[in-house]
Amino acid sequence: MFSHIHPDNYNAQLSKKQQDMARLFSDFNLPAADLYPSVSLNYRQRAEFRVWHDGDDLYYIMFDSKTKEKFRVDDFPVASILINKAMKALLAAIKEHKELRYKLFQVDFLSTLSGELLISMLYHKPLEDNWQVEAEKLKAQLSSIAPVDIIGRAKKQKIIVDKDYVMESLQVGSKTYIYQQVENSFTQPNAGVNEQMLLWAQQATQNAEGDLIELYCGNGNFSIALAENFERVLGTEISKTSVRSAQININKNNIDNIDIVRMSSEEFSQAMNGERKFRRLEGFDLTAYNYDTVLVDPPRAGLDKDSVELVSRFNKIIYISCNPETLKDNLSLLVETHNIDKFALFDQFPYTDHVETGVILTRK
Repeated sequence: MFSHIHPDNYNAQLSKKQQDMARLFSDFNLPAADLYPSVSLNYRQRAEFRVWHDGDDLYYIMFDSKTKEKFRVDDFPVASILINKAMKALLAAIKEHKELRYKLFQVDFLSTLSGELLISMLYHKPLEDNWQVEAEKLKAQLSSIAPVDIIGRAKKQKIIVDKDYVMESLQVGSKTYIYQQVENSFTQPNAGVNEQMLLWAQQATQNAEGDLIELYCGNGNFSIALAENFERVLGTEISKTSVRSAQININKNNIDNIDIVRMSSEEFSQAMNGERKFRRLEGFDLTAYNYDTVLVDPPRAGLDKDSVELVSRFNKIIYISCNPETLKDNLSLLVETHNIDKFALFDQFPYTDHVETGVILTRK
């Protein structure tokens, strides 16, 4: 299943992605693409596996997305070295412990460049008090690998053995930024390429004027790294968990010019247009911002029509996309009002068809 994942194949697959993107965006007058490669192995900080029970044996499996065929997974070369170590150590530790292995059907790993690890264990059974006792012993046993926390999940249950997040350190240029990353919340899986994305956006907005508005700001990934380039930053995010993390991350990084409001981009557009009033915006004077730059990092569906109209009002647009097809659709509208100044390919997902892209547009 993983035979194609090898450093010898990396440059060829990256070259194919460049060619594919050149063809996809051939209708646009694009500048030469900035290319940001990944390390060729152990680049993912997140991984999840189903757990297969075969008599006394216990192992991880993954499914082929096309054929649905299942494959045994003993090593996962795309995942961090820390995850690979923990995969083996976890199974060895729980194999003889009925309380921990019985009805276990999935394990999720979240690691960091800073060396922390969070393990979520998902069960088809209610978790009794004895589960937590055994999970605490497991945490102590795995601590020889890394600082580790464990979460147990079952129907309508979530048991946290100490904490449900990790603290990541990302190096962006000469600065280190600290980010809380919460279990089951979105974070960029390829931390090394994320550092390059942040640096690219930071450099592209040097000497910027006015304020930055970020839609879909998540845990503040971009806002925090870009705050130094702007007078004020306003981030919008719909997830309560991500908003809480963003507030924590703002404080951890000693930043005082970022505000976060919990709302979707559609709701923010309605507020900007004066179509609706939101209690969540009490204390925020949206007319006080010097609207110059907007950053969007939308889900795979891209921007809806109203959001495209909203971002087209800004002088500068930073568009980070995980789906080139929907980016292309959005660009066909945005180029009516803006020129494309920069285009970048970020190889977040080596050995797959997926590629992250970045575009900087300025008003004509």
